[in-house]
Amino acid sequence: MKSAYLLCFIPFAVAAQPKPASLLPKADPAIQKLVDDISAKNLEADIRGMVAFGTRHTLSETDNPKRGIGAARRWVFDEFQKYSKASGGRLKVEMDTFTVRPDGRRINKSVLMANVLATLPGTDPTDTRVLLVSGHLDSRVSDVMNATADAPGANDDGSGVAVVMELARVLAGQQFPCTLKFVAVQGEEQGLYGSRHLAERAKKEGWNLVAMLNNDIVGNSRGHDPEIVDANHVRIFSEGVPAAETPEQAAQRRQLSSENDSPSRQLARYIQRTAQLYGRGHQVVLEYRPDRFLRGGDHTPFNQQGFAAVRFTEMNEDFTHQHQDLRTEKGRPYGDVVEGVDFAYLRRNAGVNLATMASLALAPPAPQKVEVLTAELTNRTQLRWQAPTGVPKPAGYVVLVRETSAPQWQTRYQVTSPSIDLPLNKDNFIFGVASVDAAGHESTSVLPVVAR
Repeated sequence: MKSAYLLCFIPFAVAAQPKPASLLPKADPAIQKLVDDISAKNLEADIRGMVAFGTRHTLSETDNPKRGIGAARRWVFDEFQKYSKASGGRLKVEMDTFTVRPDGRRINKSVLMANVLATLPGTDPTDTRVLLVSGHLDSRVSDVMNATADAPGANDDGSGVAVVMELARVLAGQQFPCTLKFVAVQGEEQGLYGSRHLAERAKKEGWNLVAMLNNDIVGNSRGHDPEIVDANHVRIFSEGVPAAETPEQAAQRRQLSSENDSPSRQLARYIQRTAQLYGRGHQVVLEYRPDRFLRGGDHTPFNQQGFAAVRFTEMNEDFTHQHQDLRTEKGRPYGDVVEGVDFAYLRRNAGVNLATMASLALAPPAPQKVEVLTAELTNRTQLRWQAPTGVPKPAGYVVLVRETSAPQWQTRYQVTSPSIDLPLNKDNFIFGVASVDAAGHESTSVLPVVAR
């Protein structure tokens, strides 16, 4: 909620300046149609398909055609190939293999792992941006080293992989200027091995990865301890201080006190605003933590490589359905079974993912060299920036404003030139600048650095 100060101050302050626009951009009916094309039946079928392999433990069988991680990843590969064929072959599918040696912890033998990766190339050769959505294919029971017991993994993380697969199906036939990637990674439960391999590959190959959306445990609307049902919210976890910040970036962060404005946190805010446009009432709750207590996820290796990456997780987890042997105790069933998944809820979470990817993909890249001018001591704010290079120029820009104590953007200005002069005291507000195209698609926002 805006403070009384901001509500009273801004109408007077901007009287002779650009007037604040609507806080949300205009929705794109084409994106809404793609969101509405997501099928709860397909999500259910995909999860049941994964559960049918008995276990998908990373150390399980690889040569059995019907059971184990090998059969599961071949099945995901084949499903991606079907989407590719239906889209005229534009979706490129690969089995990205890598070997992990014994680690003295959760890997007790050399293992050939594989991430199943589908890539939808961008149509604009000058647009190098990459967007990635992920879920982890492997599953486990109570003993993390038990590779033979049935481990259905319906929600952890069949739900995340189902989101990835359904997004690949819906988007495979679309054309976006930048590249979209869909991946089911292996080895999350044993130590984030698949995501670490992929993050290191992205860094080594120089991917311009601007957003990584990790979906892990996103299909259950019923919490346990306490008992609660919430089918209208999903959490987004994001790091504050970037794990890979340089000493120069750390000094800049201290100067700006921008612990709440990392690229990952800006991405999280973008997701929340996108859900308000396309979620049909489904709401994103921002958690200003990199992950849950004592837990980890596949976004973390991407953060460690310096990429903007966030985690989607259901609002209230049921821990009787996570990392549990299949059993019944005192009348309560344990185990990660299909019956623990709310497919209508999962569909809504998939919709937020799709809307985010499509909105970012259609938007221009973010502006560059965003600066706040501080050479003169004034009670105004002067911002300047440069258009992104190598791609069609944005039609305009959006300047977002919030008080330093406010977690969310409170005011939004639309401008056509790469600068703005506002009668707002730069000491009292935080600013972000985003690019926008003629149709209203916005990039993520960039925090200005100090310029003299």
